[in-house]
Amino acid sequence: MDPTNCDMSPMKQTLKEELLHVIHSLQQSVEAMDTDTNCLLGNFEKIKEKFVAIEMKAATFYLNCYLSPFTEKYPELSHCVQNMSTRRHGGLIVIEREDSLATLIRPGIHIGAEVTHSLIESIFFPGNPLHDGAVLISQNLIDSAANVLPLSDRHTGEKKLGTRHRAALGLSEVSDALVMVVSEETGRISFAFKGNLYPITTHGII
Repeated sequence: MDPTNCDMSPMKQTLKEELLHVIHSLQQSVEAMDTDTNCLLGNFEKIKEKFVAIEMKAATFYLNCYLSPFTEKYPELSHCVQNMSTRRHGGLIVIEREDSLATLIRPGIHIGAEVTHSLIESIFFPGNPLHDGAVLISQNLIDSAANVLPLSDRHTGEKKLGTRHRAALGLSEVSDALVMVVSEETGRISFAFKGNLYPITTHGII
């Protein structure tokens, strides 16, 4: 499903302005090569950081669009992953969309409770017997925890992906599910969708 329920105009305008700013910075770097004898690596690093920031801003916006038709609990999920990110508690949260996941995941422990950030955070608290698997969200309910997802064989960049990120990608490669991941090592938040992994901002994603 495409995020047809979202008004893209403000985000597209923001992205256009920020990309034009990056283009201007690139043009300045090109011109500086003719006159400036200083090392330009610092400029390249700043431009790369701007690109990453733009990607994260766009991914954060689209995350809400992809989720809103399938759960009303987006604010709870947002609050949850931000708290987990701050504490560096790893987590894996699957939001079921149109495709049935019954044959794609190995089911864990049934929960059947309303989605709240405190309940999901407690599931992923280190030492909890359920924290290693994935939580499955179906509409506004936590369907189950400790679910096992199919693992992707893909690599992203030079660094090998951890198990949680491979699991998120693996399920997104074979279904339209959206999978949110919190890294235990870095606290970074990302989501997998249609076989791709996107970083999102850690604040202000509601």
